[in-house]
Amino acid sequence: MEHGYTALFVLSFTESIIQPVPPYPFITAAPLFKLNPYTAGFVAFIGNLLGALVAFFLAKLLGESFVRKIFGERLYTKGEALFNRYGFFAVLLGEPYKLVCWLAGIFNMPPLTFLIASMIARGVRIGIFVFFGDVLKRFLS
Repeated sequence: MEHGYTALFVLSFTESIIQPVPPYPFITAAPLFKLNPYTAGFVAFIGNLLGALVAFFLAKLLGESFVRKIFGERLYTKGEALFNRYGFFAVLLGEPYKLVCWLAGIFNMPPLTFLIASMIARGVRIGIFVFFGDVLKRFLS
């Protein structure tokens, strides 16, 4: 697939900001598209992190009322409670990830702390799908 990695990057990047389709099935299915699951995982990881930073800083720029509007009052309130209670661990465990990224910016989590938590959370999650992609690659060989 000529633009497979580019498409995966764009998907991962935008998933951290607003769109709902996660990159995970595409990482696992990478061998079906003649892509390396490890490279696919790395591309998705970088895309997710860069998109997360965009969402984080957009939240700071656009403010709380904008974030409330795009996610709705119910999700915002649920996320706020999660974030206020767990902070760093909300980034590690929270879903949907895009909401976590926006809330980290709204609630003034230090950017480096947010980035470290995101690297751990996304690294583990994406790593699991890379593992299954590698299993699929071995099965197809």
